[in-house]
Amino acid sequence: MQITFLGTSSGVPTRSRNVSSIALRLPQRAELWLFDCGEGTQHQILRSDLKVSQLSRIFITHLHGDHIFGLMGLLASCGLAGNVERVDIYGPSGLNEYLQAASRYSHTHFSYPIKVHTVQPGIIYEDDEFTVSCGLLHHRITAFGYRVAEKDRAGRFDVEKAKALQIPSGPIYGRLKRGETVTLEDGSVIDGSQLCGPTEIGRKFVYCTDTVYCDGAVQLAQDADVLIHEATFAHQDADMAFQRLHSTTTMAAQTAYLAGVNRLIMTHFSPRYAPGNAIELKDLLREARAIFPNTMMAHDFMVYDVPRRREVILNKDVGSVVDSVKNSAK
Repeated sequence: MQITFLGTSSGVPTRSRNVSSIALRLPQRAELWLFDCGEGTQHQILRSDLKVSQLSRIFITHLHGDHIFGLMGLLASCGLAGNVERVDIYGPSGLNEYLQAASRYSHTHFSYPIKVHTVQPGIIYEDDEFTVSCGLLHHRITAFGYRVAEKDRAGRFDVEKAKALQIPSGPIYGRLKRGETVTLEDGSVIDGSQLCGPTEIGRKFVYCTDTVYCDGAVQLAQDADVLIHEATFAHQDADMAFQRLHSTTTMAAQTAYLAGVNRLIMTHFSPRYAPGNAIELKDLLREARAIFPNTMMAHDFMVYDVPRRREVILNKDVGSVVDSVKNSAK
């Protein structure tokens, strides 16, 4: 799971920051998922190492222009290039009508299937590897945060242990690697989990913008490996944050702290904190780290690889496994 930030500015682009969009690259399946698609996102993709031909899913948080004005242009370009097979788009009510109107009035016809899914809180997509869910945030219009959870995988299968137990190779190995319990022809019962290394814990990535501090974001981000959260305003501008229903740095940090996430990456910064102003972005980072030290500040084209956690368990030696097999067979 590799995250590329394509736009980290709030409301309007600046010379160094485009408006909201991030890409989640899944190299093991040659797929690219987008979260929000502000104006100019396709240009940002062209300037990155991402391949638009791998685009398969787009998740839209809400219908404000700085999060969707790049969507129609990107979809149209994908059609002209002819290298996208299908795109599934997820977002709030009204997104499908917006795309249909834009397509109709611009006389744009897509050469590949597009499916728009109107989301509600809960699971919105699931396959063998991932579950994607969403939750309501608190903004001026309906807005959703997204959580991508990779499913746990069994650890590496120890072939040498299996041979020591005289387990015949073949389909049985596959069942044992999945952690299943298998009964051999001689009546021996083998617990597959005892022949596998530490479980590969699925990674969890959460994206929350736009929102003022809310319980929904805390719940969605529980135990995430990385939380990407908007931090439009500095703490001293909290009044503006409450008026516009955006977050301050301290709100983002409090969300990360209460949710027990591993890392917080802040984004969606107001242009008012440009270098040379009374408050600069480095001050925003200092505010957040005072509450949640493991905080980073995103910038355009920043790439972050989500690390994998491994379950801490005691690996049993062959002797103990043999003993357990003998006991099971009695």
